[in-house]
Amino acid sequence: MKTHPAIRRLLLILPLAAVPLAQAHPGHGLHSFSAGLQHPLTGYDHLLAMIAVGLWAVQLGGWSRWALPLTFVSAMTLGAMAGISGFALPGVNEWILASVFALGLLIAGAAKLPLGVGIGSVALAGAFHGLAHGAEMPLSTNSLHFLAGMVVTTALLHTAGVAIGLAAQKRSMALLQLTGAGIVAGGVVLCVG
Repeated sequence: MKTHPAIRRLLLILPLAAVPLAQAHPGHGLHSFSAGLQHPLTGYDHLLAMIAVGLWAVQLGGWSRWALPLTFVSAMTLGAMAGISGFALPGVNEWILASVFALGLLIAGAAKLPLGVGIGSVALAGAFHGLAHGAEMPLSTNSLHFLAGMVVTTALLHTAGVAIGLAAQKRSMALLQLTGAGIVAGGVVLCVG
């Protein structure tokens, strides 16, 4: 079986994002950029939603392939800056989990929403994810370095979603929809786990 070129590139890049995980030993402290790189990888809800954005972007096609990931990263950055500055909303974690379910259901149902609605939905999800990331930033880190690392990993996760989506779509649209069902199943596991 031949591996899609985008997946091969992704497999070469992802180990770079995992380097901070290998160095994260208690008591040693992480450089701010490394902590930011690692942070989006520490919660399955974040992982699922960020990959789902890439999957849905592929499913919608056209400009969505760029617009949805860029919107999520931008809104997440703004949300993180608000979280770093101390802004908090009740129920942020519930909204993050809701974004996992919503994105998974949109993919599973092959929802073809207008680009503006997709951008608005992804922006809202990104803002909530950013608020949580910013609020969870370690006090000893440089917020700009942390934010830069977080943006890099988020972009890599969106790229992973796009690569998986392209590979699945090439096989069949049903396979792409099945990945959405997998995102929803992951959300269920997070609820009961």
